[in-house]
Amino acid sequence: MSLSLSLAAVLIAVSPTPPPAATLPVEDLVFPVEDIVPEVESLDGAESETKQGDQVRVALTSDVLFALDKWTLTAKAGRRLTEVAAKIKAEGAGGVVTIEGHTDDQGADAYNLTLSRRRAEAVRRALQGGLTGTAFDVKGYGEARPKLANLVDGRPQEKNRAKNRRVEIVFTAAR
Repeated sequence: MSLSLSLAAVLIAVSPTPPPAATLPVEDLVFPVEDIVPEVESLDGAESETKQGDQVRVALTSDVLFALDKWTLTAKAGRRLTEVAAKIKAEGAGGVVTIEGHTDDQGADAYNLTLSRRRAEAVRRALQGGLTGTAFDVKGYGEARPKLANLVDGRPQEKNRAKNRRVEIVFTAAR
């Protein structure tokens, strides 16, 4: 027992102490914490839904809603939008429904902005029939708000571009 005590005393006595100039103040590192928002995606990948607080965002890929470079809704789109209108009726708290059009990075910015706005307007017209009396706010963002990176390591990512070509329908859920 005394051997271990004397060994500890020797170690403490010979342990180096840093010179006064070598000590620095301890700083707290503070980083912003981003909300983790779960996303539920359909099996075919054509629709996803996120909920953040009482805001619900339903994203439909443009490939389901429109033909390439078009803003006229397809027959499939009518069925999907009928389901979305029913969801808004069942779960919505009323208020404004926002429809946001998005494109990928292919083509000119001005063209993509116009295309995204026209597509959002087409979705509004389709939803309006099933949601009479609902106020809509329609926005076109073009390629300004991608969901995923269009390019990774300088290479085009077609799967990401397909996810970025979308229309999002945002509404407030009832509590």
